[in-house]
Amino acid sequence: MDKIIVLIGAPGAGKGTQARLMDERRGIPQISTGDMFREMKKADTPLAREVQETMASGKLISDDLTYQIVRERTSKPDTAGTYVLDGYPRTAVQAEQLEQLAVEQGKEIQAIEVDVPQDELFKRLTGRRSCPVCGEIYNIYSRPPKSEGFCDDHPDAKLDHRADDNEDSVRTRLDTYKTNTEPLLAYYERSGRLKKVDGTGEIEDIYGLIEDLI
Repeated sequence: MDKIIVLIGAPGAGKGTQARLMDERRGIPQISTGDMFREMKKADTPLAREVQETMASGKLISDDLTYQIVRERTSKPDTAGTYVLDGYPRTAVQAEQLEQLAVEQGKEIQAIEVDVPQDELFKRLTGRRSCPVCGEIYNIYSRPPKSEGFCDDHPDAKLDHRADDNEDSVRTRLDTYKTNTEPLLAYYERSGRLKKVDGTGEIEDIYGLIEDLI
């Protein structure tokens, strides 16, 4: 049976990278809520206009509206088989709505958590730096540039530090993720559909673990 793979992971856990590899190597489409919302900002459909109005008013996108966006996106031909959801569901309510979609599409749900300890996530996010010229990503803790603060390939390019990668912001993001996601993990654990992979190793090793599960 085809699957809806729910990839769960905190900011900095690398779930987006793993979803992209599944897409590139196995042809399993990566369905990212971030990408969907960006598309909705530019589209001119009734659903897109509703999203645009909600965003313009400063309100949060509701679970029901998010579900409609996911449902519309996953009704396209490229998701006729197995696909991976990156960034959805985020809550137990959204997980229940996804059950309806799985039944409609004749698919089973498999949840995989990319598990990384909080202190490691903190270092990954606060230590992240990027080159404004080539986009190369460095980390002052695990992958520092040869010359502090500057890109290896563009020695005159001073590395950028994202405003929301400061310590207070990162701590808030991680705490919010933990609070929101614990019920989601418990939801999938209760039904025996949650598998965990260690997200602290090399990207290729983590990919291998995920591939074994799917």
